[in-house]
Amino acid sequence: MDRNSIIALVLIAIIVIIWSIWTSQNAVHRQIPPPKEDTTATTKSNENIQDSLATPTNPQVKNDSLEILEKYGTYFVPFLKGEEKFITIENDLAIAKISSKGGVLKSIKLKDYKSWNGYPVQLVWSKFGVLSITLSTREAKKVDTRDLYFKFDENYPDYIKISGNQSSSLSLSLEIQPGKKISRKYTFYGNQYHFDTYLNFTNLEDILKNEPIEYRWNEGLRYQEGNSVDESNDAKALFKVNGEEDDRDAHNDDPVEKKGEGRIDYLAIKNKYFLAAILPQNQGDISYGYLVTGRRYHVEDQGIIEKYNVAVQIPYKSGDKKYTFRIFVGPLHYDLVSQYGLEASIELGWKFIVRPIGEFFMLPIFKLIHQIIPNFGIAIIIFSILMKIILYPLSISQMRSTQKMQLIAPEVNALREKYKDEPQKQQQETMKLYSQYGINPMGGCLPLLLQMPILYALWAVLRGSIDLRQAHFMLWITDLSLPDVLFHLPFSFLGLKFISGLALLMGITLFFQQKMTITDPRQKTLIYIMPIMFTLLFSNFPSGLNLYYFMFNLLSIGQQIYINKYSRKKLTLEDLKKMPKKEGWFQKKMREAQEMAESQGRSVPGMAGMSYKNQQSKKKQSSGKSQRNKGKK
Repeated sequence: MDRNSIIALVLIAIIVIIWSIWTSQNAVHRQIPPPKEDTTATTKSNENIQDSLATPTNPQVKNDSLEILEKYGTYFVPFLKGEEKFITIENDLAIAKISSKGGVLKSIKLKDYKSWNGYPVQLVWSKFGVLSITLSTREAKKVDTRDLYFKFDENYPDYIKISGNQSSSLSLSLEIQPGKKISRKYTFYGNQYHFDTYLNFTNLEDILKNEPIEYRWNEGLRYQEGNSVDESNDAKALFKVNGEEDDRDAHNDDPVEKKGEGRIDYLAIKNKYFLAAILPQNQGDISYGYLVTGRRYHVEDQGIIEKYNVAVQIPYKSGDKKYTFRIFVGPLHYDLVSQYGLEASIELGWKFIVRPIGEFFMLPIFKLIHQIIPNFGIAIIIFSILMKIILYPLSISQMRSTQKMQLIAPEVNALREKYKDEPQKQQQETMKLYSQYGINPMGGCLPLLLQMPILYALWAVLRGSIDLRQAHFMLWITDLSLPDVLFHLPFSFLGLKFISGLALLMGITLFFQQKMTITDPRQKTLIYIMPIMFTLLFSNFPSGLNLYYFMFNLLSIGQQIYINKYSRKKLTLEDLKKMPKKEGWFQKKMREAQEMAESQGRSVPGMAGMSYKNQQSKKKQSSGKSQRNKGKK
């Protein structure tokens, strides 16, 4: 094996080791509740607050009462006592629960989805609820209304069910003083993942400072998958302000933050498959502020969670002001979120080149196939066949180039043997041979490079598709969004604890594919090493992806067999000689580089793995040997 092959193997090994160490963190973790976060207003239990206010004769209670007054001021202390009442609203898609304490959304369950452990998906993570209001008072207090008891404006039933085109509204209020109050209203719809909220602030200029009121979604979305690390890799906060989309991702241990103001299209939080978004309505000339924060936490079993807060900062000054917000809480289905202008929440790869391929080409095709084929596994197989047909012009060019290289392989090997002690001469003769038969040595690489954006777009589409989540295929493959574990290893190898069945099948097909295409004896080791490495690497991939790669390799093998054995246009060396010779761009550049190098008495950099100094030494040795032979004669 020559130096270049050894370097290639070492680089591949380094890449696989680094990848394996990274993916070792993706071992399946049970969902662990995150460390308790400090909040701006909720530091005591309601029971302690009520006790402090009820028994002022106790010295300790007096101190607590003073502490409460110091924290909340005089305006809001009376509303720290009360009875929490819940109203549940169910529609065709979700079940939401509203609490009178803070008037917040306490929970929301999506009826058509289950978490990793079989329970309904419930996305509110904060135990104090979300869609809270934070106020700054003239007493220099920061008050979180999740500590305050609102009153429902009517005697609503505890459980409300709507369907189809029906809608239902409920309202709550907190009257601080006569004619001075905070009102909240929710309107739910029978067949939608969104609901509307209304905030009404009436004559609070004597109570509130002239500072923005914050309307917040706290603590992100509750995780739903069995692998907290993998889900954290997809969790982030997104926002679109003044027409520009951006995001914040707490991918390391440093907290992230973004604030500003302008016309807000949305503030959103996502995990791998679900999304919550605040979309201001009827903004007119209102310029909202916004605040986005996030942080990563380490939890048990090497788990990781990320939590984000997003807040709309409402510029209230005085009088009676009403603000409307649409709240979307639902799955990351492209067709669904695009109705709200939230397409950016779907991960489809690089914004330029890759994303348009996935968004406007692959997603529609995959959706069309699934409309005909309900089983997603079979749909992926059909999809792989269709993609193979679409990529045929590129793949056939690559295979033809491989076939040409195979035909002249014996002659190339003969030149290497003939000029094994003359690397520069060997390279010159090899390039002449390529020119003689009209072969571009890089002809097989260009089609592969052109396919890379397409394959990456496909990877992004299948990896993040919620359609594959918990989708059963066959046999042991019960969830196409997760690795299909064929068997567990008795020990952890580079962090890998199991082998994926489809990854193993993909590795086997890769072995045969390499066996058919690699002709250089110096690269024979790759035939055995690459399938092993890729089997280990792909064992952490979702089974839907591995099913696609396995089928794509299988189809490529069939195509190569057909070209090599059954094609009517089977090439021979004579055919290559007769073909019109057209010097490609790469061949031209290589020839020019070689001619320039020869004129300067050196070789093309990297040629045959020899440096200029070594080549000059070789020339001197050859010249000395020639002179000695003349002397003997």
